[in-house]
Amino acid sequence: MTIRVLEEKVISQIAAGEVVERPASVVKELVENSLDAGANQISVEVKDGGLSLIRVTDNGSGISPGEVEVAFRRHATSKVSKLDDLKQIATLGFRGEALPAITAVADVEMLTFASGETAGTIISLRDGELVRKSQAGRPAGTTVTVINLFTHVPARRKFLKSTNTENSRIAAVISAYAIAFPGVRFNLILESRAVLKTPGTGRLLDSLIEIYGQEVANRMLPLVEPDWENVGGIKVSGMTSSPSVSRASRDNLIFLINHRWVMSRLLTKAVEEAYLGLLTVNKHPVAVIEVAMPPEDVDVNVHPTKAEVRFRDERAVFTAVQRAVRRTLVRQATVPGVSEAAIAYSPTPYPPSPSPLLSPAREHPARMTAETPPTTPRAALPVLRIIGQVLATYIVAEGPDGLYLIDQHAAHERILKEKLAAQLQVHGIKVQGLLEPVAFEVTPAEAAALEARYRELADFGFNIEPFGDGAFLVRTVPSLLGGNWQSALRELIAIQQSSTGTDWTEPVLNLMACHAAVRAGKVLSPDEMRELVRELEKTELPNTCPHGRPTTISISAARLEREFGRRQ
Repeated sequence: MTIRVLEEKVISQIAAGEVVERPASVVKELVENSLDAGANQISVEVKDGGLSLIRVTDNGSGISPGEVEVAFRRHATSKVSKLDDLKQIATLGFRGEALPAITAVADVEMLTFASGETAGTIISLRDGELVRKSQAGRPAGTTVTVINLFTHVPARRKFLKSTNTENSRIAAVISAYAIAFPGVRFNLILESRAVLKTPGTGRLLDSLIEIYGQEVANRMLPLVEPDWENVGGIKVSGMTSSPSVSRASRDNLIFLINHRWVMSRLLTKAVEEAYLGLLTVNKHPVAVIEVAMPPEDVDVNVHPTKAEVRFRDERAVFTAVQRAVRRTLVRQATVPGVSEAAIAYSPTPYPPSPSPLLSPAREHPARMTAETPPTTPRAALPVLRIIGQVLATYIVAEGPDGLYLIDQHAAHERILKEKLAAQLQVHGIKVQGLLEPVAFEVTPAEAAALEARYRELADFGFNIEPFGDGAFLVRTVPSLLGGNWQSALRELIAIQQSSTGTDWTEPVLNLMACHAAVRAGKVLSPDEMRELVRELEKTELPNTCPHGRPTTISISAARLEREFGRRQ
């Protein structure tokens, strides 16, 4: 094959593909430019999920007429000038790639006015080429309008999700920066409807109220940071949720490094380690974690979209975040049994650091001394005789061939899942009307996800309709959920946000069964245990819960005899 130098337009589109992945990427880059320009008011307007229109307006410093064209050249920036500047990046943008990358995949118009100038400037670019430049008036600041995104890159368009999904991603970007910069007034308009308007008071709690609603904001805990955590210039602040608030996905974990919104598996692990023993499996907290540290100790130049960073001392950052969150939960969360348990995670290759929160050792759970573990029966359950209950979690029963232990929650999940599936096929899921309609508050990202499918929820017992900005009105709920419907609905939204398929019947039924099932730790009467086991025997798949966990394990009579030395 012949080696050739690519055309400039091809080079530009390749570079654009690294920076502009989807409409939310454009919004992120433009908002970061506005913040770097010192704006304290930023408005974002989006149509057709960002494909038809993205308009970002700010009241920042603006751009002088002589520099407007230069701003659209690759690697043109006012934020770095020499190699050493990359070691101490204090701005959100610095590469000079955003504007040229956007013009390579969309039509762009900029209207800007810099303080001290006699007139503003309007400039238009089509297919990366200048088509118009003239004087124009406007207050100090900049408006960037992006239209026909990816029109000339159809391959990129076909990989995008639905309009609601793309709007949800855009709302997530604005929500994150509204939290990172509570002193900035953000206004987000999706499809001609205002979905977010933050007050810009400078108080983090005020931004959280606008984004998550009053109920969640009331359960957020300010991080406690002892003196010994501010080591090496690392300072942790922000808020994290009480264990009474949880979500089915990690989408509500927001990490800010020197006000930069980033994705970090390291910090996610640190927060989740802090919640060990306080949240059930597959549940995640709501948290806003701000890490302030010397710029030279964090490398922000490792990802084209600046979404990931690298730390000079990962162990120190991990430990600071984990301890700050855990200390907050221990001191402020009113959850019975909370203690400063052992938390012994450290990123490889570092060993755990000594800490008042770390105990000398971790005890392993008791293990059976048998040569092989208990088995999960594969055939249908035999007729069982109920003996009692262990740890208020497991039903003990006797069968024709030995001893059976039944997880009451997993078993009830299986029973309810099959009952719900049968109801859905015949008459529909039984509903319970609320005495008065309830306003259900949602974040902008949740609202965009719920709008896509709220009508379908009627099939599952939820009668819901939009109710102004940031809320939906709930009239009926599935009768089996009772007073637990709000947390179930919240998780249904999370399923929709993370779903890649179109059929969500199975995950919805599984979630409803889980929320309605009897909990571990609940003492059952003999009649209740008998009824539960009889219902389990009638199911088609009695051996596993809808999530695949075993409902029952058995210990054969022969096994018992071996363990007690009655046979060799």
